[in-house]
Amino acid sequence: MKNTMKYIAGSTMAIIALVSIAATNHVESNKEEARIDDLEIAHIAYTAGNIDIRYAHLALAISEDPDVRNFAETMLRDHPKVNELALELLGKLKATPKDNATSQQLLSNAADIRKELMGLEGAAFDKRYAENELAYHQFVNKAVETQFIPSVQNQEFKALLGQALDIFKVHEGHAEMLNKKLSNK
Repeated sequence: MKNTMKYIAGSTMAIIALVSIAATNHVESNKEEARIDDLEIAHIAYTAGNIDIRYAHLALAISEDPDVRNFAETMLRDHPKVNELALELLGKLKATPKDNATSQQLLSNAADIRKELMGLEGAAFDKRYAENELAYHQFVNKAVETQFIPSVQNQEFKALLGQALDIFKVHEGHAEMLNKKLSNK
């Protein structure tokens, strides 16, 4: 329970940072408006996808549970495809994503979670991995749906985020089912 609370606090901080930066679309500064731009959102989204890819690799290296392994394989199938589509669009637009504080905070928190996961094995790992995946997808999906998509200016990027969100909502549902299965074991 203590580790779960630690994780929830860490994940919540990362997602709060993600959502609060995205929500700060319009901040007055010397009567000029500053907002998170499409290239910063692209970097955050790409970073979030890569983080989940790393979690999946870790799950395949540690877990022996077929349900956990299947979920991780799904992450390794879907997230790289979405990232590839994002890179193709960026290439087409001749744009480069902008690193930012939110991406850096996500990476920092993910490193802490990976470290925690690497200290676990068996059922403890499986349950913690599943909890992380559910919370991660819930928070990121909410940020993409309520903050990023409404903020994005480029219509092709907005459409890509919408397609990705559809996929990631399915992941969230699978993570929820995985959590239920593991809680019954």
